[in-house]
Amino acid sequence: MRFLCLYKPADVAKAEQGGPPSPAEMEKMGKYIEEQMKSGALLATEGCAPTRLGAKVRLDKGKVTVTDGPFAEAKEVVAGLAIIQAKSKAEAILGAQDFMKFAGDGEVEIRQLHERVDGECPTEGPTVSAGKSNF
Repeated sequence: MRFLCLYKPADVAKAEQGGPPSPAEMEKMGKYIEEQMKSGALLATEGCAPTRLGAKVRLDKGKVTVTDGPFAEAKEVVAGLAIIQAKSKAEAILGAQDFMKFAGDGEVEIRQLHERVDGECPTEGPTVSAGKSNF
């Protein structure tokens, strides 16, 4: 099973500063990521830029609104994500607990991803034409 893990740090203000981790933190996390990739448990991982560089797109009763960051009301900020491979939700939770030793205070939201079944989903990714996307 694949799971999406969203890391939300406890210190939102620090996360919103957008600075990179220290060289020592990068080395420590880099070794952990390399080990997890080699084992097959970690499929992908990325850090997220601060909300001031982002946008929210909302559809409400047919009306689309776009709000540029920063998002002042944000009490939880996603600072990074990972897609992991695990045999169960319990195994994914153990992996998140292990990750938190490197990431620090905060939380990881774990969401199982739907698995593609042949014939159910298109094989091509999203396309964009005339200002409209085809997800």
